[in-house]
Amino acid sequence: MTDTQKVKKIIEEMLKIMNVPFDGVDINEGDEVSSTKFVIKTNDSAILIGTKGAHLLAFNHVVKKMAGKGKEEDGEATRFFVDVNNYQEKLEEELKNKAKIMCERARSFKVDIELEPMSSYERMIVHAALQNIPDIKTESKGEGRYRRVVIKYVESKESI
Repeated sequence: MTDTQKVKKIIEEMLKIMNVPFDGVDINEGDEVSSTKFVIKTNDSAILIGTKGAHLLAFNHVVKKMAGKGKEEDGEATRFFVDVNNYQEKLEEELKNKAKIMCERARSFKVDIELEPMSSYERMIVHAALQNIPDIKTESKGEGRYRRVVIKYVESKESI
């Protein structure tokens, strides 16, 4: 059984134990850059996603721990994440749009903009969305669950 099939089986077994009805688990294979995505198709997505994705984050954590059991020694962790009805994809688009809006605000007012606290995954999306904008820099600030992204306007040399 491949790692991908093992993870899919773990997800399906957990959903059955939790009595969550689901139509299937789709696998979107990743490449060297992106991780493999397991998308749970269900009409009862709210219970799996939770408030601001908290349940989905916890579900991902448990599945990763179970899939990694016995692999601690070789350091060969399977890179994947679990999604429900493409919730993560929609969240990613919303975050990118919000980051771009806040970027424009930082440019217009020439000030630093602090976003609300985010998970490491969400911060990574914001950093990636704004990394190629020459007069904008991003950095993470804060500790633990209060860590957030700061979008900084940087005066370009041409405008001086």
